[in-house]
Amino acid sequence: MNKDNNKNRIRILMTSDVHGKVFPHSYADGSIKEYGFARLYSTIKKLRDDNTILIDNGDVLEGSPLQLYHMMTDLKDRDPSPVSRVMKAINYDYINLGNHDFNFGPEVLFRHIETSGALCITQNITYQGRSILRCNDLQMETPEDWRKEKCAEGGLDKTYVIKEIAGKRIAIFGLLTHYVKHWESEEHLEGFEFFDALESAKENVARIKANGEADFIVCVYHGGFEIDPETGQPIGKDTGENQGYKILSEIPEIDVFLTGHQHKLIVNTNDGRVFVQPGANGEHIACVDIYPYDLKDGDAINQKCHMEAELIKIETEADEGILDLVRDEEEACQIWLDQIIGETRLDLRVHDEFDARLNKSQLITYINSVQLKYSKADISAVALFQGATGIGPDITIRQIVSTYVFPDNIVVKRINGKILKEYLEQTVAFWDVERRGDTERIIVNPKYEIPTPQYFNYDLLDGVEYTAKVSNPIGERITSLTMGGSPVQEDTELTIAINHYRAAGGGDFFMLSDAETVWVDSTTMIDILVKEIKSIGIIDFKPINNISIEI
Repeated sequence: MNKDNNKNRIRILMTSDVHGKVFPHSYADGSIKEYGFARLYSTIKKLRDDNTILIDNGDVLEGSPLQLYHMMTDLKDRDPSPVSRVMKAINYDYINLGNHDFNFGPEVLFRHIETSGALCITQNITYQGRSILRCNDLQMETPEDWRKEKCAEGGLDKTYVIKEIAGKRIAIFGLLTHYVKHWESEEHLEGFEFFDALESAKENVARIKANGEADFIVCVYHGGFEIDPETGQPIGKDTGENQGYKILSEIPEIDVFLTGHQHKLIVNTNDGRVFVQPGANGEHIACVDIYPYDLKDGDAINQKCHMEAELIKIETEADEGILDLVRDEEEACQIWLDQIIGETRLDLRVHDEFDARLNKSQLITYINSVQLKYSKADISAVALFQGATGIGPDITIRQIVSTYVFPDNIVVKRINGKILKEYLEQTVAFWDVERRGDTERIIVNPKYEIPTPQYFNYDLLDGVEYTAKVSNPIGERITSLTMGGSPVQEDTELTIAINHYRAAGGGDFFMLSDAETVWVDSTTMIDILVKEIKSIGIIDFKPINNISIEI
């Protein structure tokens, strides 16, 4: 890519899905990582000039122990988060919201937007009926003022921003996958309304064109592609979560399409248009350079400019100024993480993730037992998250947050035996059989690994016993389902404890989202585990092997 300082060149830099990473190290083992805002900033300083627009595409508030420490202590109620302060120092021009930015509720979200100092451009959501983008124009003193008073002056009349660079006008607007309402707890979404991203994009682009305000249109979408834009092949089930292909193909007026959410590395230029996605955790930054041509009325869209796009791997050293901004909180976080809160007489560490899922690690048994105790449900289900370390023999908070990596809370649903079997059939679709000559072995279904790993969509249950025959067709794999040794009948009534993501149908488990909700708790599972281990001191139980996955 040409890194010149051409005064007519327009540069767009975009980060996405950094997930709370500031310091370039692993919190599990301290190893050095080439990611995070501190390293990103060192690269941004090299690339940014007066003709540059810097955008973040969401999912910044969740995903690191540093952010979690902030959210689990009294810091949450009085101070902006570390990431919010860091983004202010980096001086982003615009931010779009991601689904995980709603994980801690409106108060935290609004404080983040205010602190970041950037204009929030998410166009297809409203709060209490008012456009978030419109509210950016109003002076905010506190998030509470914004919500209760100042937004009342707004409306839905402003849905994009215009940035003028090198004599050209760039229209910019943001979209969030409206599927967030299927994942997040109702408490955290209170007051928000989400609109279809594709339809919102069409309406917005039509408005921009009608107003005649823009030479270029940039759409920032916290969502991905439902169809591979290069092969034209579907990527999983089209649920509406990702609408990138439809947006790209049905709205040719969009010149630059900045995407995220799927954590993929995508860079493509064709027909005078660019679409990119820079992966996750701040390992890459997207850089789009636009070299405009002089325009005359009637010129075709692909004659407006020359574009170059690149995903730049972050290999620069961390910026010490950024690290210093949050170093005190980081040091307090490290002390918090290393607290020994108990011990275990069983080996609850994860030595092999595949084996831990296939043969059900007793770590899963323990987490399910805590959920059952806390919720008083009949059955409990939990997934083994990617990269989970497990716990013990001396248990620290670091091990807990490196094992249960999401700020989930527990929901109890009322189901029957028929729904339970439907649920189990979907979860065991995670497995497949690989045949090579005369040998067969169980493998992970490729659909759960490509284009991005979905290990969080394989649940393991306690409270029932079941056998799955993986060589059977999907939907016909559960060959035995009992509870306490007795067969579970279709009309058997049960309660099940699951996380709020699954309860909302996350992973397309709609049989659970449609079921009656009988109990919801706002306490995070991490907090529950920490308190439980502190209270009992020693984990010791008889192993339970209630799941059999067979060829």
